[in-house]
Amino acid sequence: MDASDFKRLFTVEEANAMLPLVRVICRDLSNLSREVVDRRQRLSYLQSRRESEPVDMYGEELAQIEEELEKDNDRLKEFVEELRELGIEPKNAVEGLVDFPSFMDDRVVYLCWKFDESEVVHWHELSDGFAGRQPLTADSGAAEGNFDSDSGGIS
Repeated sequence: MDASDFKRLFTVEEANAMLPLVRVICRDLSNLSREVVDRRQRLSYLQSRRESEPVDMYGEELAQIEEELEKDNDRLKEFVEELRELGIEPKNAVEGLVDFPSFMDDRVVYLCWKFDESEVVHWHELSDGFAGRQPLTADSGAAEGNFDSDSGGIS
């Protein structure tokens, strides 16, 4: 992947400036994701019980849970799209983990942020993911400016 594969590239300062908005979206995304996981588990449990019962005692609750899940899945997609429209890559909805594409040392990397962190202080290679996170240091600063897709460079 190169810089043209991303909507924009962020400096550390730009990523941190986006955090108030990103934090709100990630909080909502994380909370709803947890609820969806819980509902799916309940749905699975009810479906397994339904198969063993001679009378369908769970039909109404199953229908309600399925309807709620459909609505919540649509809302989750909206949260993810909001982040992508900002140029941010959502990585783990439940944990509120996102990556900000950035340019560092002549290559594109991700600035990595998790919902419970006060600011962006980690980065990783595009292929490494969360496990490859490294702390930002004074000499690992992300490039100033945004990627200009028209000219193919940082502006």
